[in-house]
Amino acid sequence: MKSQVYIVEDHPIFSMGMSELINQEEDLQVCGTADNIARARTEIKALKPHLIIVDLSLKDSQGIDLIRELDKSNSGIPVLVLSMHDEAIHAERCIQAGARGYIMKQEASDLVIGALRHILAGNIHVSSKIMNKMVNKLTGRADAAALSAATLLSDRELEVLTLIGRGCSSAEIAEKLHISAKTIGTYRERLKDKLGLKHGAELVRYAVLWVEFGMPDALEKN
Repeated sequence: MKSQVYIVEDHPIFSMGMSELINQEEDLQVCGTADNIARARTEIKALKPHLIIVDLSLKDSQGIDLIRELDKSNSGIPVLVLSMHDEAIHAERCIQAGARGYIMKQEASDLVIGALRHILAGNIHVSSKIMNKMVNKLTGRADAAALSAATLLSDRELEVLTLIGRGCSSAEIAEKLHISAKTIGTYRERLKDKLGLKHGAELVRYAVLWVEFGMPDALEKN
């Protein structure tokens, strides 16, 4: 089955080029496109794509608004940002809002296919420069994060946190743990409450930090 990709881009030539590039791949397919957030919001709900490509600058609004919407809705659909704006200024901001990747448009034709697969595998995709910057910030809090999670959370909560950090959606976590997606939603709220996190994006960042730097061996083996 091909992974379905939805594109939110207000430049028709660029959108068409991306669609043609993606549709050449055996494992990827563009299921729809939109040039504004209103249409994208409706079609994403109906089509339920596996991944969304978003341009930051749209005619009627900013792409980051859609990223925040998707994050707050706990849709579990990862977002890759393609933008003409400098990644040094905007990439980290987009990741903090809930995006899973950021690519400059001038590099898109060379990097987008690899980025899509990397994100669909549950990873974050940014340039090495931006990743190093983010990791340097995260590692300063790694010990505190590991101690906090290990002390405050139950075994099942740690399982959910770990799977979130590995890029799993609520539906995927529910299937792995043999419980309902609604229960996973309850666990997400409980995790945010116990760890003092305000938004879903903060929970994802914390979970990635936990998996990368603070996961006990016992959890890693599961």
